[in-house]
Amino acid sequence: MEQLTAPRADELSDLLKQINVRSVVYCLSDLGAPWGLRVDGSATAKFHLVLEGRATLTLDEPGTAPTELAAGELALLPHGSGHLIQDDRGSPTRPLGDILAEQPSRVAERLAYGGDGTRTLLLCGGFALASGLPENLLSLLPPLLVLDTASTRLSRWLEPTLALLRNEIASDAPGGSAMLAKLADVFLAEIARRYLSSLDVLIISVPSAAADDPSVGAALALMRAQPDAPWTVADLARKVGLSRTAFAARFRDLVGEPPMSYLARLRLGYAAGYLSATDKTVREIARMVGYESEASLSKAFRRRFGRPPGEYRRQQAAAHGVRAAPAGP
Repeated sequence: MEQLTAPRADELSDLLKQINVRSVVYCLSDLGAPWGLRVDGSATAKFHLVLEGRATLTLDEPGTAPTELAAGELALLPHGSGHLIQDDRGSPTRPLGDILAEQPSRVAERLAYGGDGTRTLLLCGGFALASGLPENLLSLLPPLLVLDTASTRLSRWLEPTLALLRNEIASDAPGGSAMLAKLADVFLAEIARRYLSSLDVLIISVPSAAADDPSVGAALALMRAQPDAPWTVADLARKVGLSRTAFAARFRDLVGEPPMSYLARLRLGYAAGYLSATDKTVREIARMVGYESEASLSKAFRRRFGRPPGEYRRQQAAAHGVRAAPAGP
């Protein structure tokens, strides 16, 4: 029997170690309550780092409840989703682009806005993965992830670093924006690694020949984009323009396992990622990743990961301190 050539867990570890990001700081905002900013959706991944104070972030996507952000927390929006960020949900909002356009060019990166109430210091920016990494990595992340630096190993050096940054901000010295971007780089890479480390190795690291193949690559993209669809080998073959037999043989040859085996790994890997980084219920996650019921997902999940979803979620939360936009009502 032919040996499978699927990537191993150590190869995934090597890939995750290589994850680096390149951040661009849009503005460092000194905000006084009441304040509110609207950020339009775009193809650019975005982030907000709360340096002081607190904020409330609400995605434009229906079904997502507001997420509270405290000092030391980083909100990551890998799909560039449109959103509101405010001191309070009832505060009036204006488009961030309009506010920045009104600033003198020499101070556009430093925004003072809002009222005379409680202050929030907020770093806003965009980012991209460094070159040489699979282009689909960001697509594997949910719309919003939040890294609580206080509950991770980053806390050992966070406070001294933030103190240094506050001094830089107060002095208005040249190079402050570059320092802030470098800090954001570290946080963004950390949160991406923590979520992606929960996914199955085959989800992330399929052989390049498979991803580049017109038929197999298209099938992989379909399964990743719609894990909840009731896919069959015949459905996928028809979508990519091959016979069932030819597609199944080509997929196995290039990916290293049959299409339905890969799909099962994909669904369970996505479930693990959602359990690690969201507070969606197991029933909701089951529906999102293509299982008919909570019980069927739980049974498959225990078989794959050696523990039930609830226990897996508690262990991941204790270890990583990563959360995501809470489910809506």
